[in-house]
Amino acid sequence: MKARLLYRDRDFDWQWALQAADEREAERTGRRYNRHADFDARRGLPWNAEALAADLSLTTLFEAIAQQDDCVFEVARKVVLSGVKSDLDTIRYRQDILRDCLDHPEIVRALYKVAVEAIEKQRSHYLGSFLSRFADSLLRDAVESMTVFLTFLRKLREIADSHGQSFVSEGWTQFFAMLKHDLDDDYLALVQDHLEVLKFRHGELLSAQLGKANKGAHYTLHRVPPRKWSWHTWWRELFFEKRAVYRFELHPRDEAGAQALNALRNRGISLAANALGQSAGHVRDFFGMLRTELAFYIGCINLHERLRQKGEPTCIPTAVAADQLLFAFCGLYDIGLTLNVEPRVVGNDVNADGKGLVVITGPNTGGKSTFLRSIGLAQLMMQSGMFVPAVSFACSLCDGLFTHYKREEDVAMESGKFDEELSRMSQIVDGVSPYSMILFNESFAATNEREGSEIAHQIISALLEKKVRAFCVTHMYELAHGFCEENKGNMLFLRAGRGADGARTFKMIEGEPLPTSFGEDLYHRIFSPAPEAMEIGQSGVRVCV
Repeated sequence: MKARLLYRDRDFDWQWALQAADEREAERTGRRYNRHADFDARRGLPWNAEALAADLSLTTLFEAIAQQDDCVFEVARKVVLSGVKSDLDTIRYRQDILRDCLDHPEIVRALYKVAVEAIEKQRSHYLGSFLSRFADSLLRDAVESMTVFLTFLRKLREIADSHGQSFVSEGWTQFFAMLKHDLDDDYLALVQDHLEVLKFRHGELLSAQLGKANKGAHYTLHRVPPRKWSWHTWWRELFFEKRAVYRFELHPRDEAGAQALNALRNRGISLAANALGQSAGHVRDFFGMLRTELAFYIGCINLHERLRQKGEPTCIPTAVAADQLLFAFCGLYDIGLTLNVEPRVVGNDVNADGKGLVVITGPNTGGKSTFLRSIGLAQLMMQSGMFVPAVSFACSLCDGLFTHYKREEDVAMESGKFDEELSRMSQIVDGVSPYSMILFNESFAATNEREGSEIAHQIISALLEKKVRAFCVTHMYELAHGFCEENKGNMLFLRAGRGADGARTFKMIEGEPLPTSFGEDLYHRIFSPAPEAMEIGQSGVRVCV
C-alpha cells in the first residue's frame, strides 16, 4: 500500500522525517537521543538551507505550521526547503490535493490521528523482538502488532467509506480507492482469521523429514484442521476405542528436554514468524509513510486557519515553466511578519513579467527588506505546493533560490565583512544554475559606494547573462542608477513609498532610483522632539548633551 500524497509516482523520504522529528523532540525535552552517524548526510536539504532559514525567517513559518508537532515541523522544513524545482506536474498535483484538504480539514485530521495513534500504540507493544533470535518471541510480537494495526486499518477503511466520495483530486481519489480495494471486508476478515490461527491456542502441528545422521529436516508448519463434530463422532469417542497415536511426555524437571522441544518448535514456526514479522513491518511502514505525507497538509491547514482568523488573504498560485519569466502578484505580504504582529500587514502589487532584474530602492525603514523577504517566502511556498500569502500570485519556477544578505561583523575576527561577503557570493556562484533566483539585500555595502557598486554591477550583469533572475535591495545610488541607464526593458525599478510628511507607506511603487535614502526623516523623528538637548561641539558636529 502506498499513500502517494506528495508525489504521483514515488514515496516521500518518511523514515528520515520521523527520525528528524524524534531528534527534535529529544532536543526540546532534554531526552537522550542516539543520532545515526550518517543522519546529517541523509537530510536531503540544499546546501544553503541555513542561510535561507536565517534570511527569510523560516523558523517562524515552520513553527506556525507545526503548532508544536515535531513531525509536522520537520516534514514542512524538508518539503519547503527542498522544493520540486522544475516539476510543474508535482506542484499542481499537490495543489489539487491541498484544495481538498482545505475543504475537508476535519477528515484529513482524522486520518492523521489514525496514523499517529497506530504508530504510538504499536511502539508500546514493540520490545525489539523483531530482531530476536527466537521465532516464538518474533511470532508473538508480530501477532500483537498486527492485531493493533488491524484495528487502525479498519478505521482507515471506515473513513474511506464515509468520506472518500467528498474528495475530487487525483491524489485523494487514488488513495481512497486503494483503501477500499486493498482493505476490503474479505481481506480484513482473512487477516483476523490468520492471526487467530497463529496464536496456536491448541498447540502447533508440525511435520519433518529425516535428514543426514537422522536429524530433522524440512520442518513444515501445518494448519490444524477444524474438527467436525456430529452424533456419530461423539458416539465413537465415547464408546469405541480411540485411534492409537504416538506421543511422549516430558518430566516437569527435564530442562534439557524442554529446551530441545522448544528448539523444534522454533524451527517449525520460523518461516511463519519471519513472514508475519515482515508483514507487520510493511504495515508499520505504511502508517509511517501516511503520517509524514499527511503532516505536510496538516501544516498547511494549521497555517491557513491561522491566517484566515486574522483576515489575511491566501491563494493557490499559478506556476509556469522557468523559461517564461512570469512574476506578477497582487496583495503579497510577508507571512513571517504577520505571524509576529497583531494588526494586518500591508500587501504589495507588482508586475515583473519578463524582467530579469528588479531593483528596490527608497527611504530607510520603508519596508524594502520585508518586501524582499515576502518574495522569497512566496517562491518557496509555491514550489513546495502550498498556497501563498497574497490575493493572487503567478510566477515561473526557479531551479534554486539563493540569498545574499548583509551579515554582522565576524565575532571570530577571521575575516572582514567585505571579505566574508565575497566568499559567500563565490559559494552562490558555484551553486547557481540558469533560471535560478537570487535575493540581494544591501550586498557589498561593507566597502565604499564606488567599489561596492562596481563589484555588484559586474556580478549581477554576469548573472543576468546566465538567465538568473535577481531582486536587489540597495542604498547605493550609483549601482541603481547605472542599471537604470542601461535598462532595455528587462529591468524593473521599485521605490518604497513615502508620504509628503515623510511617513512610510510600506508600499512598493514603480519609480527610478533617487540619490537619497531620506535619512533626514529618521533624524527628525529621533531628534526633533527635543532640540534643546542638542548643541554644536567644537568640531562643528552636533552632539547630544
